Amino acid sequence: MRRLALLISFVCVAAGTLAQAATLFISAYPNVILVFDEAKGQVVERIPLSTGLPTGMRLSQDRKKIYVITNDHSGVETIDVATRKVTNHFVLNTADKRYRFYAGTPDPDDKVLYTMTTEIDKQADRYEIGKMKYTVISLTEGKITKTVDLPPGEENNGSLRFGGGFEVSPDGKFLYQFGQTINILSTEDFKVVDKIDLAKPDLPWMEQVGVGGTLDSLSTPGQRMSLFNSTDPIVHSRLFGIARFDLSTREFEYTPIGPPPNGMSGLQVTPDKKSAYTVISSGGGGNKRCEFWALDLVSTKISKTQEVPCRSRFSFGMSGDGKKLYIYGAGFEIEVYDAATLKYEKTWDLGNDVTGNLIVLP
Repeated sequence: MRRLALLISFVCVAAGTLAQAATLFISAYPNVILVFDEAKGQVVERIPLSTGLPTGMRLSQDRKKIYVITNDHSGVETIDVATRKVTNHFVLNTADKRYRFYAGTPDPDDKVLYTMTTEIDKQADRYEIGKMKYTVISLTEGKITKTVDLPPGEENNGSLRFGGGFEVSPDGKFLYQFGQTINILSTEDFKVVDKIDLAKPDLPWMEQVGVGGTLDSLSTPGQRMSLFNSTDPIVHSRLFGIARFDLSTREFEYTPIGPPPNGMSGLQVTPDKKSAYTVISSGGGGNKRCEFWALDLVSTKISKTQEVPCRSRFSFGMSGDGKKLYIYGAGFEIEVYDAATLKYEKTWDLGNDVTGNLIVLP
């Protein structure tokens, strides 16, 4: 399947129009989550993590907790959003065993984390690296309670390397893994109960489809919103847009936008769901060129573009009210742009090197 490689920042925006400035939760070096007040334009609190460097964050389905994955000892920490306190933390590594995991999703009851892990055993003269496995981590017991081998033929599937984009059905019975296909697994034993091949959609105007990263700013409970890439069956031209997948009925709805650029960093959607913004790139090396794209989701057209300075690495985000655009990551600051004009406004100094994604909450 031909797919456009999309780097989608993991940014969660509260549904509905926000009447006041939001709060940003940002993972940062060496072991903190920064709490940033948009109205004040400054860090108002630093939440220390006892298990090491944060490399990923995920909101619980009720948006009351943030689960943080840390790198030093393969740790998991739970932050209560209301109090901004760590309520639980644990590590998986032991003296002779280490784990690596990159993504995951909590179940609806916040009792377990579904993910994929690689086990590394320390021997007298070497380390033995095991195969990647489906894994259940108990959030209450603070340990791995189950691992299951991947099905034959999936061990070297590159789309599964970073967890494959897990989602859980509303009833907690099924686990959806988004890759080149959608694997529907039983949460009891990780057996594949169904598989959806997106390369052969039931739509006459599409030949191949690939689903990208999740768009939490558009998602509602029980649904997954993602970018998709497709080719038409006549001239095989590429197309990108937004796909809605219902986790209960397993039905798809596609909204095409237009031809995809060479590279795209994030797609942020305004609270009214009428406009979206992204940063696209073309060329490479000294000829690399980056620009904002403003998208009208009503007419599904590009409404405005504006060149923006390129970075070698960065993430793209949006303010809670959808009026400001953020470029951040691999540095100590957030560059703020006006969403209406796409013009640079100011730079916020964070005082810490950003290590991953940010989460936006009211």
